[in-house]
Amino acid sequence: MDLSNLRPAEGSKHSDNFRRGRGHGSGNGKTAGKGHKGQLARSGAKKPGFEGGQMPLYRRIPKRGFTNRNSKEIIAINVDVLNRFEDGADVTVDTLLASRAISKAGDGVKILGNGELTKKLNVKVNAVSEGAKAKIEAAGGTVEVI
Repeated sequence: MDLSNLRPAEGSKHSDNFRRGRGHGSGNGKTAGKGHKGQLARSGAKKPGFEGGQMPLYRRIPKRGFTNRNSKEIIAINVDVLNRFEDGADVTVDTLLASRAISKAGDGVKILGNGELTKKLNVKVNAVSEGAKAKIEAAGGTVEVI
C-alpha cells in the first residue's frame, strides 16, 4: 500500500445526517428524499419482517423440529481403509479408533465394500455389507458381527 492507493473507509465519506425538507436548493426539498406517496413515504416505520402482505419468512418456516430417539448413528467405512492394518491383525472398533480410521464410534461401525483389500484380517464390528464380507473372506480373513 502507498499514498496513491489510499481511500476513505467504506461509508465514511457520505453522511446520512443531511438536513431534509429545507428547500430545493438543498437537494432534499419537497418530498425530503422519500419519493411520492407509497408506504415508504408515510410516517411510521414498517414492521420488521413485513413482506407486503406475503406470508413472512418467520411464519413460513417450521418452528420445531423432530429427532427420532430410536435412530442410531452408524459410522461407515470402506474396505480399502482396512489396508492400514498389519497382515493378520484383529480389527475391532477400538483398533479403528486407535488408528484414526474413525473419529468416533457412535452407536456402531459398518464396513462397506468400496475399494480393494490386500491383507488377511480378522474383522469384528457391528455390521458388514455383503460385498465387504466377500472381499474380506476372499483375502483370507474372517468376519464376525458383534
